[in-house]
Amino acid sequence: MSQARESRSKSEISFTVNGLVSTVRAYPMERLLDVLRGELGLTGTKEGCGEGECGSCSVLLDGTLVNSCLIPVLQASGARITTIEGLGEPTRLHGLQKAFLECGGAQCGICTPGMILAAFHLLRKNPDPTLEDIREGLAGNLCRCTGYAQIFEAVAEAARRRDVS
Repeated sequence: MSQARESRSKSEISFTVNGLVSTVRAYPMERLLDVLRGELGLTGTKEGCGEGECGSCSVLLDGTLVNSCLIPVLQASGARITTIEGLGEPTRLHGLQKAFLECGGAQCGICTPGMILAAFHLLRKNPDPTLEDIREGLAGNLCRCTGYAQIFEAVAEAARRRDVS
């Protein structure tokens, strides 16, 4: 079979999402974002720009923060993926989720999942960040609602509380 025909055929792809092994049938070049939302129903991951510029679709892929709109699902084969749904539960929010709510860091909600995952990634590497560290750690995520002050405050508050496990 030619390479062009192979790319038009669906493949079985397995990975671990939020601690659970998942297998999907998808086109190898289909965006990870679309598979997470459409095939697995993980709609917390948002599409903002579809071009990797806004960070709304950010997920952790083997512990690295990535824009899921730029990742072909085949690239995620065998990987560990964490989405916003993997951080907390509706009745037991993650410390970052609590801080975003308390500090007003969540407004319209489009950027919030990506911001929280970027903050989670930052705080795992640097549990005591400066304001500059927070700005740099969230630099790939755009927000049109908050002006960033409340978001930065939420990350700093979660770090102060050491509530970021």
